[in-house]
Amino acid sequence: MSTVTVVRKDGYSAIACDTLTKWGTGKEPAAYIANHDKIIRVGDSFVAITGAVTFRHALEEFFGAPDAPTRLHSPLQIFRAWQQLHTALKEQYFLLPEEDKDEGLESSRIDVLIANPAGIFGVSAHRTVQEFSKFYAYGSGADYALGALYSTYDTPGRSAEELARFGVQAAAEFDDGTALPIVSYAVRLDKD
Repeated sequence: MSTVTVVRKDGYSAIACDTLTKWGTGKEPAAYIANHDKIIRVGDSFVAITGAVTFRHALEEFFGAPDAPTRLHSPLQIFRAWQQLHTALKEQYFLLPEEDKDEGLESSRIDVLIANPAGIFGVSAHRTVQEFSKFYAYGSGADYALGALYSTYDTPGRSAEELARFGVQAAAEFDDGTALPIVSYAVRLDKD
């Protein structure tokens, strides 16, 4: 369980995540888990991960390899990187294939958001890549985060990072799979 957000505003892209880990009904708050950050660095991008904690380790190892794709600046670049990642998830990290008859594609079982100097992006479990113009959220508290972002995005003086954090904070207030503290990063956009 997680809530992750991305925001693009006033020349910046920002990303934020909560820090709670859950196993069934058990909670592992950040105070007990030293490696609670759900955001990894890939080149000049920040990637926020939802899904099982093991996926964070797999993505860190995959993108840390010398020949790994590290430029995630367009939907096509990201899609190509995720196709390689999906192959690695199956062959190296033992992702079990599943029958997705409705989608027609095998799921990677993770949703991620990306913030970098080119903008803000999302990758769904079926490797659909979207570039967002304002903000987005994934995870168990995404509905709360999206509502908070929608209602405050146009507030003057609020930075992209403040908004991204506010979305996660709203989710932490109402979603039992989201908890404080929040981790966030902001990046100046190449163009806005």
